[in-house]
Amino acid sequence: MLKIEHVRKNYDSFSLDCSLEVKSGCITGLIGQNGAGKSTTFKAILGLISIDSGTIHILGKDIKEFKEKDKQKLGVVLSDSGFSGYLAINDIIPILKNLYNDFDSAFFLKQIERFGLPRNKKIKEFSTGMKAKLKVLVAISHNAKLLILDEPTAGLDVIARDELLELLREFMKEDEERSILISSHISSDLETLCDDLYMIHEGKIILHEDTDVLLSDYALIKVDKKQYDTLDKQYLLRSKKESYGYRCLTNQKQYYIENYPQIVIEKGTIDEVITMMIRGELL
Repeated sequence: MLKIEHVRKNYDSFSLDCSLEVKSGCITGLIGQNGAGKSTTFKAILGLISIDSGTIHILGKDIKEFKEKDKQKLGVVLSDSGFSGYLAINDIIPILKNLYNDFDSAFFLKQIERFGLPRNKKIKEFSTGMKAKLKVLVAISHNAKLLILDEPTAGLDVIARDELLELLREFMKEDEERSILISSHISSDLETLCDDLYMIHEGKIILHEDTDVLLSDYALIKVDKKQYDTLDKQYLLRSKKESYGYRCLTNQKQYYIENYPQIVIEKGTIDEVITMMIRGELL
């Protein structure tokens, strides 16, 4: 569906060097702090910025050969884009019909009613949640094969985020060949949604893992200095000195459970994995 290899973009104060793949039928998440390179990656994929080097293939085509008719199969949400605030939903429906050959106006209107979005109210008067729902509804209403969603849940409360995530799950159920690339700095949103996760930091991918593996096999180990000195470190990814001793990140939780029953081993959340991958030290 999507494959980018060593896509590089250099700015004065930031450099991107990113490789990732979104497979058919999968939801892939890109997580990282604000400013880590998520939006730059998305803009590169969409051809909104030029790249210095690397390759991008979308729906089996090199981005250089990706034509207007091919773009019909993409659904896009960018954090800094949207319709004019002076338009109403009734104003944008004819625009969408002209933009997309497969725009499903019946589906779109049904979802508008489902989420209680006013059709005659100007978009600038919408709440943050209403604007976010509208952008996602537009992205999924023209039979897209690949959704590219940059921070679609940013600024939303828990209920609004859950509604949007459920909408994306429904989108995937309707066609097993559809795929989604979604970025977020709210990792809990992606734990239950994504098949696999890429972690980006300072423009580089520092971790790629299946979500199930990350949640089942990764763990935090907490030990005092004496325990740390005798600990087998071959399966430790990062360590961080603490007041009590050391906190360590492993992707082989079961090994340490079986061989070190006396030490503290805690299931690692995605947030904790991110923190350790960024702030912990390589061994």
